[in-house]
Amino acid sequence: MAPDWARALAPATQELHRLAGLLEEERRSGFTVLPAPGNILRAFSRPLAEVKVLLIGQDPYPTPGHAVGLSFSVDRGVRPLPRSLNNIYKELAADLDIPPSPHGDLSAWADQGVLLLNRVMTVRAGNAGSHRRRGWEQITELAVRAVAARRGPDGGHAPLVAVLWGNDARSIVPLLDGIPRIESAHPSPLSASRGFFGSRPFSRVNDLLAEQGAQPVDWRLDAIR
Repeated sequence: MAPDWARALAPATQELHRLAGLLEEERRSGFTVLPAPGNILRAFSRPLAEVKVLLIGQDPYPTPGHAVGLSFSVDRGVRPLPRSLNNIYKELAADLDIPPSPHGDLSAWADQGVLLLNRVMTVRAGNAGSHRRRGWEQITELAVRAVAARRGPDGGHAPLVAVLWGNDARSIVPLLDGIPRIESAHPSPLSASRGFFGSRPFSRVNDLLAEQGAQPVDWRLDAIR
């Protein structure tokens, strides 16, 4: 965890320890908890100060081998890609004419200040939504508040755009304190055709960042930097 994230999340230390105990109980009971322990807090490994896009997911992929601690991302070797990620790539191609990447590793976005944060940070393998209302929501609420509370040199909000796909993500709107946001349906196959496709989130994020004087995101995952 980056030092500034550790400071921001310090009020939740006791809750994090409690959650760690609950997860260990699940493992002892024979359940597989995703992602792997070393990746659960991976979204906080890059500095809080560098965050300029907040992209909220629901909970980790419940398929073993898929969850890596960054919302919507998987390891480079995972095939086939999750269907929601395929839909994200389709919209990226339609929006910015960026061909779909052959892999699902979104860490290049995280390296540019895109916080890929799941609202709930763990899941029981094969059981989507199984760790909701266990306490993760309080942790991620604290994280969102920390991102939204940052101030720039002029005393206003530090540059930030929130991307909210689906109802779980939209639940954080009251925490955003007027931060510019882009909302649509979730990219899941169940809902992508009801407002995600055609929403052009990637170009809109960059436009909103430019309005705030921030560098745009290079959404290409395979670009030579």
